[in-house]
Amino acid sequence: MLPLRWGKRSEFEGGRSKINCKTIPVAERFFTSSPSVSLRQAAWYPSEIDEPHLVLLTSDNTIRFYGLKSPQTPAKVLSVSQSEDDNSVHPPARSYAASLGEIAVAFDFGPISAPPRQLPAQVSKEQLVYPLYILYENGETYVTYTSKVNGINLSKPVGPLPMYPAAEDNYGYDACAILCLPCIPSILVIATETGTLYHCVVLESEEEEDTRAVEKWIRGTEAVPALYVFECVELELTLKVATGEDEETQEFDFTCPIRLHRDSLCQHRYHCTHEAGVHSVGLIWVNKLQKFLKSDEEDKDSLQELAAEKRCIVEHILCTRPLLTSQSAPIRGFLIVSDLALGATMICITSTYECILLPLLSSIRPPSPPLLCSHPGLGSASSPLRGLADDSFEQHIRNILARSSTNPLVLKAGDKDTSPPPPEMSHVKAGE
Repeated sequence: MLPLRWGKRSEFEGGRSKINCKTIPVAERFFTSSPSVSLRQAAWYPSEIDEPHLVLLTSDNTIRFYGLKSPQTPAKVLSVSQSEDDNSVHPPARSYAASLGEIAVAFDFGPISAPPRQLPAQVSKEQLVYPLYILYENGETYVTYTSKVNGINLSKPVGPLPMYPAAEDNYGYDACAILCLPCIPSILVIATETGTLYHCVVLESEEEEDTRAVEKWIRGTEAVPALYVFECVELELTLKVATGEDEETQEFDFTCPIRLHRDSLCQHRYHCTHEAGVHSVGLIWVNKLQKFLKSDEEDKDSLQELAAEKRCIVEHILCTRPLLTSQSAPIRGFLIVSDLALGATMICITSTYECILLPLLSSIRPPSPPLLCSHPGLGSASSPLRGLADDSFEQHIRNILARSSTNPLVLKAGDKDTSPPPPEMSHVKAGE
């Protein structure tokens, strides 16, 4: 815990050269007595007015809530095992569940909302809840609802949430991360180790005769939530190498875990960190989707036309592994800050624990005010040259400033003896 800030420049402890920070070990007793259990993810409970709670997902398919006042005793324990027997947590059962991909790998909280009618009686209908989305390695997503009234209240995880349109491979395997963007409606980002990102819109599912996918729901008057896959994005984790005309392009299977990070400055943008660098993804279709859902149009098939019209923007910001022959150099830390001196800045800590500050110059930002040429004054005569151009002057300027590709900052890790030869590096080109 960092000390307080005060003084003219709002520095820690008024600007002292050395400050003392307090550390609180959480669940130290549990991990010491359970060496076979590992930590998969840790996140803060989203409530800002109540006592801070740290949420831990462990390899035994359990989510534990720890308060800072009692950091060694969990305030709540939630089993997220897909097995009917929640007590089957011994090693043989975990190995069998892992072979089927029924291991929870990530979770994320959604924005606060009113509880759905399907909720059991242990959660009051009057209090607001946070949906907690749980992702499994096989690509399935479950949801539970949490609240902090007289302690932490949890509903039983239900799912898997149906995904539309249906896919034979259930939209891939090796899922590794999930992120809920604070939009209305909620947008879930599901990442796989192959570099595939699925942008799913959380909406009410339609009533169907086949209810096996949601058989664990307590049916009510409202439809159960479903994930509508709006688009699929494939990241290029390593850079492309230019080949000659007679040479065939070599394709390699490179997989690595991906971590997803929110952007505190823009809710329609998020960032991906992995062993090969940093990618930024901006969803430019969110505003148009919200207008479509607010309209009276009932033809939901036009969503596909909307998806084909505008795709997301992917920017390759930092590349720490240019080639497959390069050594792995994962990003250790990542943060987006907005400072008066630095502006919108991306802070990255590399595998060698070097701190890199990059200006956040992205195509995804709040809309700029319109140009004066877009709204001419009353009685103003239009220029005769305007009729010679097919597009407006504003669109002409936007076309000039638009970029079709981004060249990342390349950091070559490793020793000089193990680094790739210069001729190979000279043929590297960015393919975003």
